[in-house]
Amino acid sequence: MAVERTAVDPVTWSLDLGFHQGVVVSGHTRTVWCSGQTATGPDGAPRHDGDMAAQLALSLDNVEAVLGEAGTTWADVVRLTVYTTDVDELLRHYGVLAARLGGAGAAPPTTMLGVTRLAIAGQMVELEATAVA
Repeated sequence: MAVERTAVDPVTWSLDLGFHQGVVVSGHTRTVWCSGQTATGPDGAPRHDGDMAAQLALSLDNVEAVLGEAGTTWADVVRLTVYTTDVDELLRHYGVLAARLGGAGAAPPTTMLGVTRLAIAGQMVELEATAVA
């Protein structure tokens, strides 16, 4: 059975920001839950201290690596949660996120949360994704 995704958008303002209000998924056989990914290198060391755009790009790369290892892509993501220590700064660089998702034809339901800090000091953004295939 093929995976079907049906967007649920009782309002449409979110489409301009690149995400659906909800999504109904049926026919899937696998679900991938990605642990929160931050701007860390392969050695686990934090990268890009104080640079939101670079941290966001590397966090996206790290989610993409998990998705790829699981045999999925951004196009399979049905839920994205964004944690940030600075919502205003993240919004200034939201195009980095939107471009990556848009390039994959993805518009998953997304929640952004402002938090006091992340587990790794100096990190400004963390991404959690759920994909189905």
